[in-house]
Amino acid sequence: MRRYLFPPLALPFIILLVFLLPLLFILFAGTITLAFRKLGLPLSVAYTLFWASLIGSFINIPVKEVTSYRPIARVKEVSFFGVTYPVPYVDWGEQKTVIAVNVGGALVPLSIVSYEIVRLSTVGDYELLGKAFLATIIAALIIHSFAKPVRGLGIAVPTLIPPLIAIALALILGGNKPLIAYMSGTMGVLIGADLMNMKKIKELGAPMASIGGAGTFDGIFLAGILAVLLV
Repeated sequence: MRRYLFPPLALPFIILLVFLLPLLFILFAGTITLAFRKLGLPLSVAYTLFWASLIGSFINIPVKEVTSYRPIARVKEVSFFGVTYPVPYVDWGEQKTVIAVNVGGALVPLSIVSYEIVRLSTVGDYELLGKAFLATIIAALIIHSFAKPVRGLGIAVPTLIPPLIAIALALILGGNKPLIAYMSGTMGVLIGADLMNMKKIKELGAPMASIGGAGTFDGIFLAGILAVLLV
C-alpha cells in the first residue's frame, strides 16, 4: 500500500482543497444570486431561492403512481438425471413507477416564473410577457427533439442544449431580456423534456420518474442561471 500513498503531495493537496471548497462555494452562490437579482428579485429572496434550489434538488414529492407490465427475464431450474440446469425464460411482471415533482428543479423555477408573470401583468408589460411565452413554446419544441428516454433513469437532456437555446431566443426575440432567457430555459425543459414525454414513463422501467429532477435538473439549473447571466 505504501507504493500508492504519497503523503508529501497528498497532504498539501487536501489542505488546499479544504480551503478552496468554501471559496468556490461562495463564488458559486454569488453567481447564482446575481442571476436571480437580474430578474428583479430582492437580495433576500435571491438568497432564499439559491438555497431552495440547492437543497430542493434532493427532495422529490410523490404525486402519482403508475403501473405497467413488461417482459422480465427470469431463470428456472430443471433437473435431468440428477443434474440441475438453469433455463432462462421471459415472463411478464408488474412494474410500478412513482411520478414525483423535484423541488429544486421544478417548484422553485415555477415559483419564479409565476412571480414574474404576476409582476409583468401588474405593470402592464404584456409585450415582454408575450415574447416570453412564445420563447417558451419554441424552446419546449426544440428541447423535446433532444430529450431522450433512458431506461431505468428517466428523461435526459444534453446539459448545454437548454441554456444555448434560451440565450439565442432571448437575443432574437427579446433584445437581451433576462426573463425570456430564464423562462424559456427552465419552462422549456420542464415542458419539452418532462411533460411532453409523460406517456413514455411506463416504458422506462424506472422505480421513480422525477419531473425536474434526475436527467433534467442540470439542464433546468444551467438554463436558468447561465442564460440570465449571459444575456
